[in-house]
Amino acid sequence: MSRTALRICPLCEATCGLTLTIDGTRVTHARGDRDDVFSKGFICPKGASFGAVDADPDRLRTPLVRRDGELREATWEEAFDAVAAGIRPVVERYGPNSVGVVLGNPNVHTMAGALYPAVLLAGLGTRSVFTASTVDQMPKHVSSGLLFGDANAIPVPDLDHTDHLLLIGANPLESNGSLCTAPDFPGKLKALKARGGTLVVIDPRRTRTAKLADRHIAVRPGTDALLLAAMAQVLFDEGLTEPIPHVQGVEEVADALREFTPEAVAAACDVEADVIRTLARELAAAPTAAVYGRIGSCTVPHGTLASWLVDVLNILTGNLDRPGGALFPQAATDKTPRPAGPGRGFALGRWHSRVSRHPEAKGELPLSALAEEIDTATEEGEPVRALLAVAANPVLSAPDGDRLDTALAALDFMVSVDPYLNETSRHADVVLPPPPPSQSPHHDFAFNTLAVRNQVRYTRPAIPLEPGRMAETEILARLILAVTGMHGADPAAVDRMVIDQTLGKAVKEPHSPVHGRDPRELAAQLTGDTGPERRLDMMLRLGPYGDGFGVRQDGLTLQKLLAHPHGIDLGPLRPRLPQPLKTRSGKVELLPQPIADDLPRLKRALAERPDGLVLVGRRHLRSNNSWMHNVPALTGGSNRCTLHIHPEDAERLGVRDGAPVRVKGAGGEVTAPAEITDDVRRGVVSLPHGWGHDRPGTRLSHAATDPGVNVNQLLDGRLLDPLSGNAVLNGVPVEVAPETAPETAPGCASVTEKLTALT
Repeated sequence: MSRTALRICPLCEATCGLTLTIDGTRVTHARGDRDDVFSKGFICPKGASFGAVDADPDRLRTPLVRRDGELREATWEEAFDAVAAGIRPVVERYGPNSVGVVLGNPNVHTMAGALYPAVLLAGLGTRSVFTASTVDQMPKHVSSGLLFGDANAIPVPDLDHTDHLLLIGANPLESNGSLCTAPDFPGKLKALKARGGTLVVIDPRRTRTAKLADRHIAVRPGTDALLLAAMAQVLFDEGLTEPIPHVQGVEEVADALREFTPEAVAAACDVEADVIRTLARELAAAPTAAVYGRIGSCTVPHGTLASWLVDVLNILTGNLDRPGGALFPQAATDKTPRPAGPGRGFALGRWHSRVSRHPEAKGELPLSALAEEIDTATEEGEPVRALLAVAANPVLSAPDGDRLDTALAALDFMVSVDPYLNETSRHADVVLPPPPPSQSPHHDFAFNTLAVRNQVRYTRPAIPLEPGRMAETEILARLILAVTGMHGADPAAVDRMVIDQTLGKAVKEPHSPVHGRDPRELAAQLTGDTGPERRLDMMLRLGPYGDGFGVRQDGLTLQKLLAHPHGIDLGPLRPRLPQPLKTRSGKVELLPQPIADDLPRLKRALAERPDGLVLVGRRHLRSNNSWMHNVPALTGGSNRCTLHIHPEDAERLGVRDGAPVRVKGAGGEVTAPAEITDDVRRGVVSLPHGWGHDRPGTRLSHAATDPGVNVNQLLDGRLLDPLSGNAVLNGVPVEVAPETAPETAPGCASVTEKLTALT
């Protein structure tokens, strides 16, 4: 007999509520939860395919341990014995920095990924930390840290109330939103237009989002910061500024941007000066407005400056921290709000990478530097000799995957926490597979800090753990014990330690609701069936809406949340400044020194003009990086690895639609089918991210039938945004030419003809 269960979707940042139909232990159907307080029944193709993702036959069900050069099935005890025996000797002989940790994007989509990596890093004491952030959003973290003193204080557009929304480098109709958690982003944009609002999209591609816009500006890739700087210059020049309170440095920014006039940037951006002035004037004139930039404006040479200028425009027009503008969300598991006032501020470059001396940002080194940190010897410390990869596939997600592929094979030891044997985990000595999402609990710790409406939801596992499976939270707890010299201890000790430390600190903080109380008495009040649930209960109680362990009778607890299975609505975003500010001044520091020091580099970009084609990425609605290409329901159709090229460029180069073309960049060369379309502007070609499933030794049977090509193999891993260490993935020069067809025997179709027929 079938039954239904609720589950928050973990397959993208929209975090939609799902209603699952379950037959026995199998999810047979998924639909949107109409009663979900946040998503209200919205579902996308990924969520609708939850059952297929969950039941993928290629998911690993038992650990794998390398024996005699081959990965073989093992017990959990054998796997963790191997982890301890492989990692501890490396730490003890070469020091903690010789163990690298790579955290992939899926970590922010699971409870385990939110609760345990910080404990792992603290226990190891390594500075060799690499994450997906430095091939994605690190520029936004850095700009927020410099402006607001907190790298995680990221304002989001108030989509439900704004009158004017300007998107740059964002395509939320395909991505469902990013650094802006918003179920049914398409519906919110349509509602904006229906109430008479204006949507402006700045993107070199005519995306689905751009087609919905009132105004689409096809900017030259990589010039986002120049365009935004010119808009800010117009605001100053025409007296259109209305800066928010609690800000310092407005006059200094006016002086710093004086030379970035529309006329000065027009040729570099390929946007007319009058159009730039119109963009600035319309933004200033709107009753409320918000500027929102995403991956297209982050993964470029001036990504941090572009991210900074997004907030500069919101600040100068008075739209930061006001309804209808861009506001700071308040998640239920945020720390207890402290009184407004000066904080510690945000620092860059507290240490550097060993080989190229890249400065750390937010405690991380550039993912692009991982290969050289493994394969290059220097006098500056030990190379990375062992690696822990948690939900990460950097062979596909980092530049120059071929070099990293070779480097991983030379490691002394590697552990991968991953449900698949993929392009990266195939190198591991131990693979620890987490269970499918139906068998895991879910709460969005990270995405609720970026949500366009304050709310809180929690779902317990829809299906009990299968025999032989281990919860992902227990896997990571045991991993922490194995690599920190406590192998064999009770994994529940990790959660008890975190609870004791957190409550011990909370009772000493004067602004805490539990100040002066006994932490042991507080710990005894926690509820929940598991250690992770007890930690969630603790965070809810200490948080901004919590009961303060009995101080507020109507406050949040885990028990109250469990009594509301569709979630609890906590209301619209509200103005919060100056409380979120942690700068040393206690104000928004509009022109921090690292930004000022990087502006001359932006000025030099005024004279840059690419002679040939430049490459940009693209997102597909039915895909999320390299995760989902092994699910038949989510591949095919528009979700294909093709090179988008403008008709005029195709004609000039002799490229035929559907025919294979060679694409060559500074990092390498790939061959992909051409897709001729005027949805990409002249001088620009586009390949999607996350493909290239053609390496031996993987177990991705469906993905291997149509592997696509790895776009990151075209990239020069040395090309980074210097402030954030973020890889430059967009606006990079490439050469494109038709693939030369080999001679064929009479009666045999050429390779080109065969590929054309297939596509």
